Amino acid sequence: MRLLIRWIIVALSLFVAAWLVPGIRVEGNAWLVFTAMAVILGLINAVIKPILTLLTCSLVILTLGLFVLVINALTLWLASSIAVNWFHVGFYVQDFWSAFLGALIVSIVTVILSAFIKEPVRHRRVAEGS
Repeated sequence: MRLLIRWIIVALSLFVAAWLVPGIRVEGNAWLVFTAMAVILGLINAVIKPILTLLTCSLVILTLGLFVLVINALTLWLASSIAVNWFHVGFYVQDFWSAFLGALIVSIVTVILSAFIKEPVRHRRVAEGS
């Protein structure tokens, strides 16, 4: 259930990014495109982003973490390229700066929307007599 909620949040944040950034455009059934992009972006963030972060660890440290914004832009740009070329999903990111601004918007909107989602509290069962 949490994974589904996360995908919905990312899809909504991609919608906001496409709405605000002129260099990002969507063709076809928009909500299907946003949903597919949320899945593709999630897979890229799970597989490729840690590798990029590890390879550029010194730059991330040197820039006090700001280089992560560049990594986020590259992963959004890569996800768009994979979506268009491999899966024929109509989510187009024009250039790096569109990807940079789009990734920044996706990050901000995701943090804001995630703040409204309450994580379930897990109760530990206390053994009787202890």
